[in-house]
Amino acid sequence: MNKPHYFLFVFISVIFISCSYKSTSYTPGITPPNYGSMNNSHQVHKATMRPYQINGKWYYPTTVALGESYDGIASWYGPNFHGKKTSNGETYSMYAHTAAHKTLPMNTIVRVTNKENGKSTIVRINDRGPFVAGRIIDLSNSAAKDIDMVKKGTARVKVEVIGFNGAISNSIPLTKNVLAQSEYKVAQTQTSMQLSKFLVQIGAFRNKEGAIRFQRTHASSHGYKAIIKEYMLDGTPIYRVMLSGFQSENEARDFIASQKISGAFITTE
Repeated sequence: MNKPHYFLFVFISVIFISCSYKSTSYTPGITPPNYGSMNNSHQVHKATMRPYQINGKWYYPTTVALGESYDGIASWYGPNFHGKKTSNGETYSMYAHTAAHKTLPMNTIVRVTNKENGKSTIVRINDRGPFVAGRIIDLSNSAAKDIDMVKKGTARVKVEVIGFNGAISNSIPLTKNVLAQSEYKVAQTQTSMQLSKFLVQIGAFRNKEGAIRFQRTHASSHGYKAIIKEYMLDGTPIYRVMLSGFQSENEARDFIASQKISGAFITTE
């Protein structure tokens, strides 16, 4: 279903262009094979895996492994966004098999199966969204056609992780027919992807010596390492003591809850 996408306010120096810019590359009635080019730079990966906030809600991209699957509602977006920028800086093509997901790493390859008719398609994540309750993936027009959901606009789907960095993992058992219909190559890929490491702030000090003393008393707190990060606040340094080594947002949240740490919050490095 055609719907607005949002500019992602991530804490980065890279500027991503939102989908509100006017498209100049789409002409109604003409369907050229415009697949664009994949943006797979480390800088973009790192930037798009940082927590971000949309409509007051925080999203935390985290670790994902081959074979993981998710059930939910899929929607789609097409002509109104053709030729505009995606969250990772690519140019969106409604003819390519791509999709938007709120937390999966960019260039993750997923198989999307329509649970209402059994049809499936393979897409690459190159955008963030959909920011609508209950929806887990936003497909390109071509991908939506593959699973026969364009007219209805949404469908109940299963999303399976089958590759990373724009390639289908050769460890995933797919039929030759399925692979022949995909625009993505098969290659050896890693079994999981983690581009963010989570930190929990446990203290903040204006005085560096105070931060160092606090760090020493929490040097190895429950298996997590205490580190100090210096920031500027109101023109003067502030020294934040953080615990590092959390592999996911959930792990960090569980730690804060179990230790009852007042004022603690989660960030990434």
